[in-house]
This record gives sequence, structure tokens and C-alpha cells, in this order.
Amino acid sequence: MPLIPSMPSIALVLFVEDVARLSVFYATIAKMSVQDTGPNYAILALPGFELILHAYGQLENQDQQDLISPVVVREDSYTKLCLPVAQIEEVRILAEQLGGRIKSKEHEWSSENFCACDGNDPEGNVIQVRMPLMAFS
Repeated sequence: MPLIPSMPSIALVLFVEDVARLSVFYATIAKMSVQDTGPNYAILALPGFELILHAYGQLENQDQQDLISPVVVREDSYTKLCLPVAQIEEVRILAEQLGGRIKSKEHEWSSENFCACDGNDPEGNVIQVRMPLMAFS
């Protein structure tokens, strides 16, 4: 139960360069609903969780393609966003189409309740997708 009834229990603010692009990425791969948007932010949600994408600033004199290619994966980050998904294989395809990546099947691992695989969003933020173990075959 949320500590404050009108707020989700957990939220994460992720500072990004391209709010619109990452909104589409996360809404698509994790089936998150877009709750609110503005020129420098977007709020996406799953039950009990909000992801706030916030622009950290624009780089002057750099064209948009330079911002997304090549992607530098931030594997040494202190956070990793773990998202529930129905099928990792489907999300792997979607992530690739949207400029991100979920590692290949041989990188999947399972615990008692879920199967997981790491990847990255289009800006190089490391993520993990998790599907219920009953869906893992």
C-alpha cells in the first residue's frame, strides 16, 4: 500500500537526453502508461511504480544523430532499472527496433520466480527485463 494514497510506492527519476525517444522506448517494452509530459519531462507508470524521465540539458551545436550514435553503455552505473515483461524474446525485438538492446538468449538467467536478461536503452542506461518463470520455456 502506498505511504500516501495518491502516490505510487516507488518512483525513479532517470536523467536523459531525449525524453520523447525514451518515453516511447519504455512505454513500448514495459507496456507503461504515459501519465504526464512536458517539454523537459515525462512520467510513465506501472501499478505502484512511476518512471520519471527528466531532460538533463541540451548539447549545443550537436546534431540529434550524434546524441544517439554510437551508444555508450553505462555498465558502471550505480542503478539498474528492472522492468516486468511478458516475454523477453518479444521485448528483445522491440528494444532493437527502438534503438536499445536486450542481450541474446544465452545471457538470460533465472531465479526462483523469474527469468531475466540485461540490456540497455537507446542512451546506454543499463536495464534488466524480467518475465515470470511460468512464462520461461
